[in-house]
Amino acid sequence: MTQEELMREAVRLAVANVQAGRGGPFASLIVRNGAIIASGTNLVTSANDPTAHAEVVAIREACRMLGDFRLSGCELYTTCEPCPMCLGAIYWARLDRVVYAATRDDAARAGFDDGFIYRELCVPASERALLMKQIEREAAQEPFRVWEMQEGRVRY
Repeated sequence: MTQEELMREAVRLAVANVQAGRGGPFASLIVRNGAIIASGTNLVTSANDPTAHAEVVAIREACRMLGDFRLSGCELYTTCEPCPMCLGAIYWARLDRVVYAATRDDAARAGFDDGFIYRELCVPASERALLMKQIEREAAQEPFRVWEMQEGRVRY
């Protein structure tokens, strides 16, 4: 499939998702060697899961299909520029490339404005709108020490 055909398929899934009442107007495909290996649509409202964005749903499915938490060699086709949460998941999954259609400004005009989150990421934790308080830092070093000594650990 061409890039355009893949994106049109993602758009078709996004429209079908809205029409079925499963969630927002977003869909994503994970593609390897030009073939779709997984897809995902936004399921936030139907799953009552704020992390069930199309990109995350597609990444989870692709990882299950491939039996690996790394998606190197794969590309993500998504109907809209990824939000900060999805972008983090994309980096952690180690996808090779992201191809998107609508921009975050297009999404904001439709009521999906993540500009606040983008701005908050640049603010020191102690100054964010969301109250954040650090405690017990020394105690939290123990899991890292155990991890570092663990034989056969799988780095990611």
